[in-house]
Amino acid sequence: MADLKNGKDVSNVGESDSLSKDVVYLEETFYILSKKNSVFRVRLTPKGLSLTKETDGNCKEQTILLADIIGSKCMRSKRRRPGAGSCVCSSFVGNNQLKVVDENSGDLDENDISAYLYIYAYILKRSRRTLKRERTTITLRFRSFDKYEDNNKEAQKWRTTIKCLIACQPITSTPPTNDKKLLVLLNPKSGPGKARELFQSKVAPILQEAEVPFELHVTKYAQYAREFVRTRNVYGWRAILAIGGDGVLFEIMNGMFERLDWQQALAEVPLAILPCGSGNGLARTICHLYNEPYIPQNLTGLTMAIVKGFSAPMDVVRIETKTSIMFSFLSVGWGLLSDIDIESERLRAIGGQRFAVWALARLVGLRTYKGVVSYAKIKDVSNLPKPKQPLTLSHSISQDGALDSPDAEAFIDADEHSEVFVNAINGKQHQRVDSWYSVNSRRSAFYSTRGSEYHSVTSSGSEMRSPVHACMHGPASHLPSLMSQLPSHWVHEHGEFVMVHVSYQPYIGEDFLFAPRSQLSDGIMWMLIIKAGISRSQLLSFLMGVGQGTHADMNNDYVKMVPVSAFRIVPEGTTGNLTVDGEVVEYGPIQAEIFPNIINLLVPEMK
Repeated sequence: MADLKNGKDVSNVGESDSLSKDVVYLEETFYILSKKNSVFRVRLTPKGLSLTKETDGNCKEQTILLADIIGSKCMRSKRRRPGAGSCVCSSFVGNNQLKVVDENSGDLDENDISAYLYIYAYILKRSRRTLKRERTTITLRFRSFDKYEDNNKEAQKWRTTIKCLIACQPITSTPPTNDKKLLVLLNPKSGPGKARELFQSKVAPILQEAEVPFELHVTKYAQYAREFVRTRNVYGWRAILAIGGDGVLFEIMNGMFERLDWQQALAEVPLAILPCGSGNGLARTICHLYNEPYIPQNLTGLTMAIVKGFSAPMDVVRIETKTSIMFSFLSVGWGLLSDIDIESERLRAIGGQRFAVWALARLVGLRTYKGVVSYAKIKDVSNLPKPKQPLTLSHSISQDGALDSPDAEAFIDADEHSEVFVNAINGKQHQRVDSWYSVNSRRSAFYSTRGSEYHSVTSSGSEMRSPVHACMHGPASHLPSLMSQLPSHWVHEHGEFVMVHVSYQPYIGEDFLFAPRSQLSDGIMWMLIIKAGISRSQLLSFLMGVGQGTHADMNNDYVKMVPVSAFRIVPEGTTGNLTVDGEVVEYGPIQAEIFPNIINLLVPEMK
């Protein structure tokens, strides 16, 4: 049925030739017996899968870009379809195809010697005014030989070549493998509470098509994700995926910095995020920087990035308050925007719209805050040196020493044996707990694909948790202690403020383009200062313009945007909201500095 005509196998093309437009790795012609004089010419090139349909001298061509292909699988028919007589290419014909099963299944049709190659792709298509990804399955039927084994060998050759190209690896006779699972930490209460449903319907099917095994754990209480990554052997996973709002990734990142081997762990295990919360600033930023369409509750593009495994470095900001040290990837806020973020929590059920509703409420009852804002200004952002990796290896202690844990190895192992980790910094061995569960806990499987696990931990009794006094490691501070005098070149602004908000990503929310010039890794924080005295109409104009980032060009007596490398905020009084990545922190003095290229983040391929 799929008679091979002018078949061409050039899978041994050298790497230098692979950059040429004329390179064809594999080429075959498939006949459609149900339509006379119709053939498909299929070619696999460095660009992707070229499909040319020729009928009575007319040609229709379509190219499935390699960047849009996530996987392929060889199958065998489950039953013989009446009147079967065509090789299938689903991108051109309907979806009413014969049933197929895995080649190792016992429920297969022995009479059909064909091998079927399924190729899964998610193609960017324009729908009205927006771009979105559309699932496409290309099915090729191989039956040039008299035995299934020979036909399957041909199909497997195509599958192997495709998987090698997807993985950006040299083409070999065996497909590349990665047996490590993807660790998924999902917060079921993020945003409108649909994270679990979205994972099952939008994410898991793509992971299955790409043959990416996963292990899913549903968070049970605040700081669950933080404790999880701090106390596990993270090197057994290919990446750690946060599903929920920005707060889940905040927990994961700070849990990694609480490890003695934080530097090695962050270098070897990339992080990723899928947006199911209310703000979703980092996910929106990734799509913005990598030209990937961002559609709320449509996780296809970012899931493809996780499947592909491309990573990019990301800056982190070290935050210090009077009693704690933490690391941030998004923003620090004081005043109006933080008030809106925190006080609108009661409207979480309506999703991201809660910010707009509460913004109007805060404009009516406008507040101002007294204090001192100090910062190290970056004079020329157009000629910054390339950020370098920090060479600091130790952690520092906040002013009152509250974070200096007396015994960093005193972890409780609740139900499994501890494993010995070798500290990459000094070579010493440290006992770290591998896993923990309450003795009253039970694990329930909700959903799984082959090789994947889905855990939910429920308990009616008390919890047995890791110690509260986990020691924060990470790069050491270059700043004076929180209450000490700052360097002479710093700028100091005293007075009354409506808000001060500092961001190191373009977006701090789905519709809030806060710092248009920001990049994932550029060593810059963008500080927006709005002073008291601004009119409500001006504030409303500011809030109306943040979707397009027009506020970034404002520079007047009341509003200005300043690029900084470090800052300190000292509020007066005891009432107000200070937030870090949307999470409330203690109200009082706070200082921060940026460290470049600390985190590896999974991102889409650059188009």
